[in-house]
This record gives sequence, structure tokens and C-alpha cells, in this order.
Amino acid sequence: MDTTVTTGTAESVWSGGSNNKPLGASYGKMMMWFFIVSDALTFSGFIAAYGFSRFKFADSWPIADEVFTHVPLVHGNYPMIYVAIMTFILIMSSVTMVLAVDAGHKMKKNSVIWYMFFTVIGGIIFLSSQAWEWATFIKGDFGAIETKGGRILQFVNADTGERAAIRDFATPLHEERVDHTNNKGVWFFGESALPSYSVNEVVTGFKADPNILVRVENINEDGHKIVLSREESLKRLAGSKYVVEGANLIHNEYGSRLFADFFFFITGFHGFHVFSGVLINIIIFFNVIIGTYERRGHYEMVEKVGLYWHFVDLVWVFVFTFFYLV
Repeated sequence: MDTTVTTGTAESVWSGGSNNKPLGASYGKMMMWFFIVSDALTFSGFIAAYGFSRFKFADSWPIADEVFTHVPLVHGNYPMIYVAIMTFILIMSSVTMVLAVDAGHKMKKNSVIWYMFFTVIGGIIFLSSQAWEWATFIKGDFGAIETKGGRILQFVNADTGERAAIRDFATPLHEERVDHTNNKGVWFFGESALPSYSVNEVVTGFKADPNILVRVENINEDGHKIVLSREESLKRLAGSKYVVEGANLIHNEYGSRLFADFFFFITGFHGFHVFSGVLINIIIFFNVIIGTYERRGHYEMVEKVGLYWHFVDLVWVFVFTFFYLV
């Protein structure tokens, strides 16, 4: 008995009794949309977690306008200016990507090359700016004291009401400061760097300068951090434990440690997406130059990577809105 099964030859990956494409999209574009939807759910979870934490600690959350105030090569206080510039550059790279896709539909190879080039440059500038912002955030600018209870105490000038840097009033005591001696154990990996000043040097300098006051994490009804009197400041400093400079996953001079954790994780995860997009765009860029898609008769690959790039830009708009502005 002959049990041979005869199958037809499919003309496309979508053939299953008909040649209709779901939603009129190719297999490649459908898979890109599936990836974008799944990745959007991931980012949504991160932003929702950030929103929950911020709502829970709303009375002590760091104020973004007081954290992101730096502009490269420019001295002064410019809240959110550089972040806005970064956002504008990334959005403009999305515009050039749209133009590249449009030029691909019209089979204009040279135009696709130039627009892809500008898109890559925009992505590289954004990544470089984000790396600089990370470095500035990690390094810090003013310094603070962390109490035994884990609260952050910042310093302000009583005359101007502006933040005061620890280096401006700390008194060097020339005391011996050594790292812990852990190099005898098998788990030794090296000791972390000590802060520029010890707790004793900060407290001594504070007592000697009557124009310096302590500012706590809590926010008043006007949306400003609460500044304590000299007497209250001295009481709070009695519980000092660490001198904190900048931010990391353990200590954060700007306030709640969760703020730094979310900053590194959300912006870092998005930065990884941008980095991946830049690499893919570079590959597509060189494929356009050597005429790969010209020979195929279409520039659908440019359109697919364009979908990913627009998604990355859209995610940043939400990150910028909820993390920096709200």
C-alpha cells in the first residue's frame, strides 16, 4: 500500500492555503512588530515599578531639576537643559530614519546612504551624551552625609539658600585614614576608594561655619527640600555614618537609593537598545553602500530597522517624561 504524502511547493513563508499576508506585512516586519510589542511590555513594567516607588516615597524623592543640572564645558546651573538636548537629537535621528525609509521606497540609493549616516551619527551623539551624564551622576558635585538610619543629609548656604559642597567647608584634620585590611582572605578583590573627606572633617567644618545648614530629604508643601536650623542640623549630624559623593547602587548623595537604582537600570537598559540599534544601522548602512538592497529590488530591511529605531525613540520619550519631568 502506497503511503506517500504529496505536498505542494509553497511560494512564500506565509502560504497556508492562500498567498495573503497578515495585515499586508511581510514575515520580517511581522516578527519585528512581535518583538516591539514584547519589549514594550518590558519597558512598561520598569516604568510602572518606577512610578510605584516614586509614589510611595513621594515626600522624600530627589528633585530632578536639582540633580540633572550640568552641561558639558559650561559652568553653572542649567536644570534639564542637556537632557532636553539629548532628547532633541534622538528625535531628529528618528526623522532622518523616516527620510531613509521614504528614499528606499523610491529606490534612491544615495539618499538612503546619507539619511542612514545622519541617523547613526545622531545615535552615537546620544550614547556619548548618556555616558557623560552617567559619569557626572556617579561622580557627584556637592557630596552629602548618610546617617546610621540610611537618611541623606545635604548642605546649603544659609545666605543664598543654594547647595553647598562639602569641599567648601570641610576642615582637613590630617587624620590617618586607611583601607580595611582584607587581603588575607580568599574572597579579597580590592578595597573601594575612600571619599575625599571623613565624617569628622565634615562635622568639624560644619561647626566652624555658621552659614552652613543641613537639608533633609523630606519635601515641604512648596515642593522644596526642608532646611533645618543650626541646632537641628547639629542633632542630625550626630548620627552621621558615611560621607557620600555621587551615586551608585549602594549610596546616593541625591537622596533615596531607589532613585539611583532606577536611573541606572532604566536608562542603562534603554541605552543598550540604542547601542544595539546603532550597530544594526551601521550594518544596514554598509549594505546599502555595497548595493545589497538595490540588487534585491527593495529596501525593506531599512524599513524593519526603522521600526526598531522609532520604538527606541518612543520609549525614550516616556522615560524622559516620567523620570525627568514628572
